Amino acid sequence: MEYTDEPMGEVKIVSDFLPSPEELVLKDETVKVTIALSKVSVDFFKKEAKKHNTQYQKMIRRLLDEYAAHQA
Repeated sequence: MEYTDEPMGEVKIVSDFLPSPEELVLKDETVKVTIALSKVSVDFFKKEAKKHNTQYQKMIRRLLDEYAAHQA
């Protein structure tokens, strides 16, 4: 990809509201779903979950919960 000096238009800065991996280990009511995720994403969460002695699925769920909470 080649970048140019073209104008970008109006830029909106979005605050970082996503939780750190350490904050993704809480318990909540759940609903089972089936989803296909990229191998890169799953490998990242498995590695982080192992560091924090938790399940990677819980961390992914917490991340999605935080994202949804900030969309209202």
